[in-house]
Amino acid sequence: MQQGEIELQDFGPDHIEGAVALSRQENWPHRPQDWQMALQLSSGAVALDDHGRVAGTILVTPYGADCAMINMVIVDRNARGKGLGRRLMEQAFALAEDRPLRLVATTDGMPLYQKLGFVPSATILQHQGNVAELGAPDGVEAASADDLPEIKALDRDAYGADREALIDALAERGEFAVIRRNGVIEAYAAIRPFGRGEVIGPVIAGNADDAKSLIGFFAASRPRAFLRVDTDSRTGIAGWLAEIGLTHVGGGVAMDRPAKNGLEQVRPKVYALANQALG
Repeated sequence: MQQGEIELQDFGPDHIEGAVALSRQENWPHRPQDWQMALQLSSGAVALDDHGRVAGTILVTPYGADCAMINMVIVDRNARGKGLGRRLMEQAFALAEDRPLRLVATTDGMPLYQKLGFVPSATILQHQGNVAELGAPDGVEAASADDLPEIKALDRDAYGADREALIDALAERGEFAVIRRNGVIEAYAAIRPFGRGEVIGPVIAGNADDAKSLIGFFAASRPRAFLRVDTDSRTGIAGWLAEIGLTHVGGGVAMDRPAKNGLEQVRPKVYALANQALG
């Protein structure tokens, strides 16, 4: 495959089948439905080889004007080492406009991201497995549609960006749980179908105990089910996740790139991130 034979196009629904095949090459668990949700919330680009096959993907998920998340960065193994990753990233920069950027980097991707101005901010630990049988925690309740405005406000304050569209998409596909004290929602979590089972996240909580209670609420209703949770290593809940059957299987490095105007973005005040809820 020659670099000149690869064409970049806007990522559209017709490319999802090829994107699924590419992600399976990397042993990613994403189903067509998972790609569809990511594309619903994002704009992006695909690289097509001379046979019209998807040889690379990238998505940019804007969270209002506050920041954007770069997701689903994949380059076909046969096309690597030829500058395609950089071309896709340059396309992502154009789509993001002047927003600060966030991504979760693999070991292979880090050198390129660092050259492009990204700096590490946290370590993300991926946990998954068949969860143990747990008792339901106290103080957690299922959320209703009436709770969504308050959940969105809490998320905006904690994450430092407007993720209203993401929360609406999660509400279409999954469930929310909340911790309410004195009539006010102080923490929340979401769960939805993903990959081999379900993924829990985002989890927004002011302390590790509340984060564990929210995760435990969903786990208790799904004994032996296959669940996934991605958590920031600083939260201190990785050991507990392993105890309940969710084994540490990898992860990545959260990285930030500031906006061109030099303004710093607000870092999330979160105790668990389910793979940024997308990819």
